[in-house]
Amino acid sequence: MRTFVGVTDKRWYRFLAARAGLTEVNFWRPSGGGFRALTPGEPFFFKAHFPLNRIVGGGFFSGFTQLRISEAWELFGEANGVASLDEMRRNVGRYRKQPIGPAEDPTIGCIFVRDSVFFPEDSTADPPPGFASNVVQGKTYDLADPSVAEYFDLLLHRLLGVTVELDAGLPWHRSGPVYGDPRLVPQRLGQQSFKAVILGAYGRRCAITGNKVQPVLQAAHIRPLPQGGEHRIDNGLLLKSDVHILFDRGYLGVDPKYRLMVSPRLRSEFGNGDQFYAKAGHPITVPERRGDRPNSEFLEWHLDTVFKAA
Repeated sequence: MRTFVGVTDKRWYRFLAARAGLTEVNFWRPSGGGFRALTPGEPFFFKAHFPLNRIVGGGFFSGFTQLRISEAWELFGEANGVASLDEMRRNVGRYRKQPIGPAEDPTIGCIFVRDSVFFPEDSTADPPPGFASNVVQGKTYDLADPSVAEYFDLLLHRLLGVTVELDAGLPWHRSGPVYGDPRLVPQRLGQQSFKAVILGAYGRRCAITGNKVQPVLQAAHIRPLPQGGEHRIDNGLLLKSDVHILFDRGYLGVDPKYRLMVSPRLRSEFGNGDQFYAKAGHPITVPERRGDRPNSEFLEWHLDTVFKAA
């Protein structure tokens, strides 16, 4: 049961606060780094650094990955807290020891926050207890800690618009109107962060063909949202656009051991598909991190419900 308070620039806050329609934002860091302080669904708060030095809003952690600046702009646009790619490059450059050259496209760390809310400047909140003025990136808090529980109860109330009762013995996550089993809510990502983390988890390669041409790579849902799926990393595959179509229409599948399944109907209906039949029964590429790999339940659902077995 944790939360993270991240330190940000007041310009980032003011830009996003003026755009109420952006409910999923990129809390970027100028260096790649990593972020393991939270799991998806746990609360994340924004604190502007000195001289404002106030809690200016928050939301719910949706995922982390490393992206090139151009990728972050393509996926999130103004939700990066800037009006243009050039402005984003300038802002990242301010935090680097060396300015960004015209041909450079450096990697940044991207913390995605969904269901974000920004407080009006006249109703921002004091920093949390124990938040030292020299903290540069942020600080993790245990919501079960009695010394901070009441403080964060009030902030969560402001985010959700309802009274929140925290159980000190259980992890707390954002619930909400989502498809599928509500027990899966903690792993739910935002729509754009789903695309970003799938891109990173699969090393920017199609899981089936190995294609690396990024404009044709798509984050595919194993179990689509209208059929009870969610934006979860273990419900995703990075696929080339034409492979994505074949997977969604049941001509391709993946078994729980991550082996490619090819429907006989691909050949009988179209007289084609040799490149896929040559790979049938062979493992696809999956993420290194076990928790990011396709969930066997979702793969079985796809084989039972979508895959054209005969």
